Amino acid sequence: MSVPANTFQVYTQKNIREDLINAIYNVDPFKTPFLNMCKKTEAKQTNHEWNTDKLDAQNLNNAAVEGDDPTAQTLTPTARIGNNTQISTKVVQISGTSQAVVAAGGSNKMGYQLLKKSKELKRDMEGILTFNQAKNAGSSTVPRNAAGMPSYLNTNVVFQTGGAPSGANPALATNGWTDGTNTRVYNGTTVAITEAMVKSMIQKVFTSSGDCPEYMLVSPTNKQNISAFSGPGTRFIEVEDKTLRTAVDIYQSDFGDVKIVPDIFLAHSGDVFGINPNYVRVAYLRPFQTIPLAKTGDSDKKELLVEYTLELGNEHAQGAIFDTNG
Repeated sequence: MSVPANTFQVYTQKNIREDLINAIYNVDPFKTPFLNMCKKTEAKQTNHEWNTDKLDAQNLNNAAVEGDDPTAQTLTPTARIGNNTQISTKVVQISGTSQAVVAAGGSNKMGYQLLKKSKELKRDMEGILTFNQAKNAGSSTVPRNAAGMPSYLNTNVVFQTGGAPSGANPALATNGWTDGTNTRVYNGTTVAITEAMVKSMIQKVFTSSGDCPEYMLVSPTNKQNISAFSGPGTRFIEVEDKTLRTAVDIYQSDFGDVKIVPDIFLAHSGDVFGINPNYVRVAYLRPFQTIPLAKTGDSDKKELLVEYTLELGNEHAQGAIFDTNG
C-alpha cells in the first residue's frame, strides 16, 4: 500500500524535539576491596614509619642448672620500617558557558564531574597500594612514591622459580626485614593457580603469625580458577534445591576460613594476596579533599587530592602467591 500524496511525514519535519532522557548510564566498576578492608590511620610526615618485631626462635635446649647465675639473652631492637606518602590527584575544569547550558543528566555540572573523578581516584589508589613499586622520597621535580604490597612481602610467599627471569622476593634491608626500597622480580613464566599453592601460602602465614589470613584478594580470573578447585569443600551440590554451586566464596583451610574477594583493580592480575586486615593500614597525611583552584579565566577549576601511604605493620601476618596467569 502506498502513502497518499502530500502526506506530511517526520522525514521532512524540521521542528521535532530531541528525545534524550535526563539520565546518564555508567556501569564502570568502582569497588575497591583492598582500600576498604585496610584500617585507616594518620601520617604526620612524608616519611611514615612504624616498628616491627619478632620473637626469637624456639629453644628446645632451654634447661637451667639449679642455683646457677643466669646470663641475660641478647636483646634484638625493633626494626624501624617506613614508607613515603604519595599524592594522587584529579582535576576538573569546566568553562562558564558549559555550566550555563542545559545538558542531559547534568554532566556539565561540577558536582557530577567531581563525583565521577572521586571514584576514579579510589580506583587509582587500589592499584597503587597493590603495585610492585618501591618507595621513593622524590625531589623538587620528581613525585614521591609509596611502596606497594609486593615490595614488603618476603616470608609467606609462593612464587615460581626457574624461568627467565626467575621469580625472586624483594631483598631484605640490613635490619633483616623488607622495607619497601626494593621491588620483587616476577617470573618470566606464569602458571595457573592451584589449591596446593593456596594451602602453602595459608600454612606459611599461620606458621609465621599464628593467624590465618582473613581475606584472599584475587583477580576475576583467579576467582574462577579457585572456584574450579576439586578439593573437599570447594565444590558441592545442594540436593534440596538442586542447585549446582561452583563458586568458592569462603575457602575452609586447616587453619581457618578465608574469604575469597575478587578485585578488578589489582595492579597485577597474577598476584594473589592473603590479607590480615589487623596489620595493614592506609595512613593519610592529607585525607580526601576538594581544593578550589585559582580562577584565571571563564572557567571553574577544582582539584581532588589525597596524600597517603601503605603501612604494613608486620609482613609475617600477610601472604601472597605470585606468577599466576590470573
